[in-house]
Amino acid sequence: MSLPKLALFDLDHTLLPIDSDYSWGQFTAARGWTDPVEFTRQNDAFYAQYKAGTLNIYEYARFATAAFVRQGEAQSLAAHADYMRTVVQPAIKPQALKLVQEHKAEGATVIVVTATNEFVTGPIAKAFGADALMAVDIERDTRPGGTGWFTGEVRGIPSFREGKVQRVEAWLAERGWGWADVHSTFYSDSINDLPLLEKANVPVATNPDDPLRAIAQARGWRILELFNTASDSGAAG
Repeated sequence: MSLPKLALFDLDHTLLPIDSDYSWGQFTAARGWTDPVEFTRQNDAFYAQYKAGTLNIYEYARFATAAFVRQGEAQSLAAHADYMRTVVQPAIKPQALKLVQEHKAEGATVIVVTATNEFVTGPIAKAFGADALMAVDIERDTRPGGTGWFTGEVRGIPSFREGKVQRVEAWLAERGWGWADVHSTFYSDSINDLPLLEKANVPVATNPDDPLRAIAQARGWRILELFNTASDSGAAG
């Protein structure tokens, strides 16, 4: 019998040609939720840390969630619906949807594994038809008399770098499986996702950054240019 199939997808710059965290930040700044100049300054600093592999995911999560934590549930949900309509839906490309649908047609469980927080990415994963989402989960204020809304603090293991491996392993363990019990494919653009790419049976460097492209070429991994006319520039590996 064939093994159960897992199709794992990073989100930003992999399935989406945009960064959902950054575009959400721009969207909310335009609504006056943050100071656009200061937001951009801080975000650029965090992005430089991300590219350098030095990002503190806990500090970044507090920064990225601060605006919707302040605004509260009703305003944030309404804004996110508008964000989906005006920013995300136009950015969802037919070839990305087709790729997900092909895996689902083969019977694979499709999971989006992203270092962006759950509030921003939950509706996006649903729009792609994903079966599950592993995002950076954020604690809620569940104290007696609390708001029930997000606090900005990370809950559990953040799905970032090695944390993505841990989150997938926990999902497998819940089903009594290990890596050897499934056939896994993982698509990512980022060198930060190297730990999970190395775990997958089929690592696919998708719209890869330069460091990941170099590794993929050296190891003979498939390179998928999902958002370019030339859709595939590497052999299966």
